[in-house]
Amino acid sequence: MTLKIIHTRPQVPDTERPVPRWATRLAYALPLLLLPSCLWRLPFAVHFEMGQAQDLGMPPYWVSVPYVVALSVLSEVTAILAIGLVRGWGEVAPAWIPVIGGKRVRPLAAFVPAVVGGLILTALFTGVPIGERRRLTLFGVTETVEYSNSAWQALATVCVSPTAVWGPAIIALAIAYYRRRRPGATPTGEREGARLSARACEGCR
Repeated sequence: MTLKIIHTRPQVPDTERPVPRWATRLAYALPLLLLPSCLWRLPFAVHFEMGQAQDLGMPPYWVSVPYVVALSVLSEVTAILAIGLVRGWGEVAPAWIPVIGGKRVRPLAAFVPAVVGGLILTALFTGVPIGERRRLTLFGVTETVEYSNSAWQALATVCVSPTAVWGPAIIALAIAYYRRRRPGATPTGEREGARLSARACEGCR
């Protein structure tokens, strides 16, 4: 049995209504945006601090290895599940899922958890640098980690910075999902057809 989740973008849309092009591109890009941070985090599992100049007081290997690996895997799985907001298996549950397999997914059942998760991710990973190794976050002002040299700091910045868009991206995808699936929503293609028809009628006057 093949799990039909990790697929490339289908040639023919499998959703009830057309998905905006930006939403499809964003959903498929999200796992790739998070991958550098997941890989950057892995060395911490074996107590390699990636150039960080402070003593983090690492836990034993039997704690750090499963924790760090699970955190990276969970991050990627969460990003991959976001693809469901632009695919058919986000509208009708895959048949292999017990109990709900093959049943239609209610729009709010996907929209609400996605928005709540997006807000949590935004609070955790989004901050504004304010100088002197400090960042302004929803939890207040926090100090950023100091690195032994600029090369390590640049590497960390390149790998970790994309996580700042994780939460806002999930929220944007959830809103687009709900707008597409809400009762009475008009398919994008029908709206475009109606607009062209109206313009053609205006030309006949």
